[in-house]
Amino acid sequence: MVDFTSEDFSSLMATNFESVFHLCQLAYPLLKAPGAGSVVFTSSVSGFVSLKSMSLQGATKGAINQLTKYLACEWAKDNIRSNAVAPWYIKTSMVEQVFSEVVFGL
Repeated sequence: MVDFTSEDFSSLMATNFESVFHLCQLAYPLLKAPGAGSVVFTSSVSGFVSLKSMSLQGATKGAINQLTKYLACEWAKDNIRSNAVAPWYIKTSMVEQVFSEVVFGL
């Protein structure tokens, strides 16, 4: 956590959380108009459990998990469902080092 810069923090929060928050604001009238809708977020296991070297990623995904719960309550009156899927690691170049350390113990 101590190695993240304020730019790292802002970038990951904007990418993982702010983008879905603002997209939901824009989508709300479109979801409400037909009388039913659904929002499905992509979260992560890191939003529920602590994983090595994932503090900032986990915080953004935890924020998505909370947003999912709040929208489920706030938008239920409009028959709009809110859910999140929380996959385990998806092996990409961004998480390859962490993936090796956590899964394979390297």
